[in-house]
Amino acid sequence: MPSPLRMKRINERFKEVLSETLLSQTDDPRLNGVMITDVKVDRELDYANVYVSSLGGREQAREAIEGLNHARGFLKYALSMQIDLRLMPKLRFFWDPTPENASRIDDLIAHLQDDTPAASEAPAGAPDDNPDQLVEPLDHADEDEASADDAG
Repeated sequence: MPSPLRMKRINERFKEVLSETLLSQTDDPRLNGVMITDVKVDRELDYANVYVSSLGGREQAREAIEGLNHARGFLKYALSMQIDLRLMPKLRFFWDPTPENASRIDDLIAHLQDDTPAASEAPAGAPDDNPDQLVEPLDHADEDEASADDAG
């Protein structure tokens, strides 16, 4: 069994080779915009779980997975040409919703920032920084007289 460091290098190399192969050597229109987000090879090197996402979002997920399954043999061959392993793992493809979720969170944060007043904006009723505008000081004496009149 490979060490954890070797497994990490194998995973990264699989991701790199698969990404390059999808970008430069595939002509399937179902694979346009498909990105490899992560690869997890099991410790026995039997299976490589390949996580993918697409610019088209979830709408393109089924087509992308079908295209990858169709190209599985070619992708495995491309891996074997560039990675020297005694056994080449079987490729399994899974949809990864992480980029979509991250994009949605970014949109929500941007929306919240648009709704809240900026720090430079003065709250409602606050005087502007304009020196020409006069602000009358509060006269507490008038309030004291009004409360004395109410009491008596």
